[in-house]
Amino acid sequence: MSAVFTIFPILFLAVFALVLGVFIFTAVKGISRWSKNNRSPVLTVDASVVTKRDAYRRHIHHGAGTQGMYHTYSSQYYVTFQFESGDRMELQVDESQYGLLCEGDFGKLTFQGTRFLDFQRM
Repeated sequence: MSAVFTIFPILFLAVFALVLGVFIFTAVKGISRWSKNNRSPVLTVDASVVTKRDAYRRHIHHGAGTQGMYHTYSSQYYVTFQFESGDRMELQVDESQYGLLCEGDFGKLTFQGTRFLDFQRM
């Protein structure tokens, strides 16, 4: 029997274990963040909008049969808020809030842990 046939099962199991480990780690990390946010108090503080940024991602999908390859795109929006103490916090916001906020806006920021809830301009 050749070396390829004896090494293949070991490599297959190693790659499978690695992929499974990354999947489990990502799931545990997400559940941990969600749980921590739920345990955090809801805070409303004076804050100003310092910067905004967006992150675009392209996803490549392989279709079955004659469909070939196709692309989908996703966007995530982030706003950095500065508190009266000088501390800053970047929070992910949805597209509608991102469009309404401008750098320099001042108001009441409501958040829970790392979860953006609302911003009321003053």
